[in-house]
Amino acid sequence: MLFQTPEFLLFILAVLALYWGVLGRNRSAQNLMLLLASYLFYGWWDWRFLGLILFSTLVDYICGYHLDKRVPHEEDQLALSPSARKKVLLVSLVSNLGLLGFFKYFNFFTESLANVLWTFLAFEVEAWVLDVVVPVGISFYTFQSLSYTIDIYRGHLRARRSFLDFALFVAIFPQLVAGPIVRATEMLPQIERPRRFNWSTAHQGIWLIFWGLFKKTVIADSVGTLADVLYDPQIDSLGFSLAILAAYAFTVQLYCDFSGYTDIARGTAKLLGFELPLNFRLPFFAKNPSDFWQRWHITLSSWLRDYLYIPLGGNRHGPRWTYFNLMATMVLGGLWHGAADNFITWGFFHGGILVVYRFLALRGWCWPFENHGPVLLFRRLLMFHLWCVGCVIFRASSTEHAFAIVFDLLIFAPAPEGLMTAQYGFVRLLFFTAPLLVMQWFQFRSKNLEVVFTWAWPLRALLYTILFFLLVCFGNFHGQEFIYFQF
Repeated sequence: MLFQTPEFLLFILAVLALYWGVLGRNRSAQNLMLLLASYLFYGWWDWRFLGLILFSTLVDYICGYHLDKRVPHEEDQLALSPSARKKVLLVSLVSNLGLLGFFKYFNFFTESLANVLWTFLAFEVEAWVLDVVVPVGISFYTFQSLSYTIDIYRGHLRARRSFLDFALFVAIFPQLVAGPIVRATEMLPQIERPRRFNWSTAHQGIWLIFWGLFKKTVIADSVGTLADVLYDPQIDSLGFSLAILAAYAFTVQLYCDFSGYTDIARGTAKLLGFELPLNFRLPFFAKNPSDFWQRWHITLSSWLRDYLYIPLGGNRHGPRWTYFNLMATMVLGGLWHGAADNFITWGFFHGGILVVYRFLALRGWCWPFENHGPVLLFRRLLMFHLWCVGCVIFRASSTEHAFAIVFDLLIFAPAPEGLMTAQYGFVRLLFFTAPLLVMQWFQFRSKNLEVVFTWAWPLRALLYTILFFLLVCFGNFHGQEFIYFQF
């Protein structure tokens, strides 16, 4: 069930009518109804996926209970020994990551093993490949559920006794399929407290849904048609002009597609009385690699930082280990996106950028007058183009394909004939991207992502009218899937 389809419109209207109209004063009934609605939403793709999410929910609920079990009449004393608690946590980690690894990476690793055996030992073996469908959103709800058991183990959270509340935390539908990744410490308190309808919050939610739909159906899907043509692996060479168009087009498409989903998810959650964390904060204006990861896919980057980078040692054991931990975190972050060599290359690329930036920063070799106007502008442009190169690697069908496009960016070869003219491509890109750039400029200058609510009503009405007109004329409501559904 896609956000931009009539089915979802009917679904959310029915949910809101029941949620506020019938069950508005009964929190437990609201939670039960939301849980059933979330299972319906997730099962819409394939009802068999429900077995996996129920398995993860049950395992982590039981593990959380035992991790937080106390000695009777001794509330401050844990019943299990430290070694026993580690074993319980290991059950949660193995169960969740085992499912994730089986469905996403089994074929990739068996094929890779077969290639290694042939390359280094000249031993030919047929890879054992399984014909399985990757469950939608499994990477997101797996990380979300793991945050519960890990935080209990660390003493940051108490286990919940209500299975209903915990099951709703794992499966709540607005962000279930493509994030943002919500932690138990953020979401469970909201699930457990009473909720009342608020018109101001609902207004913010409707705007986020409207703006998210615009970014997805008008910008991302329209610009995506350019990317689909330019990233055809059958094309030998794009030439410089079309290669840079390919880099820009997919960067815009990916941002608008993914942030559009997040906006709709956050807006829908607001209509239900929940607040989801911010996942994007104007990444086009990032001035360095560290700043970029505080603006792009914030919930994943912070999850990797807190549950992977810091446990690996972070920056506590000297520069060399810091560089290793940065690289390992980014490579595993790339692998999280999917079982393909270009995602691993993408991880190495961004890890390398972070390592170089860290190396320069530790030696005080970063740009002088780094916050001075022209220098700051140069830094933002440099970071944006490094991001674009990363997007080329991300979108390409393989690492070899990515390197071919990046090579075209480095030489000034002419574009091939018969594909498309660079002028046509850039005009189309600019036309559909202009509303985004204008809006983000106002957000950046005001340092307020909700700057639209500070404008006078006539100006807001004009904005809504223009966006609605563009949505009607150019919006793609034919069920084009969001890019991050595959992750």
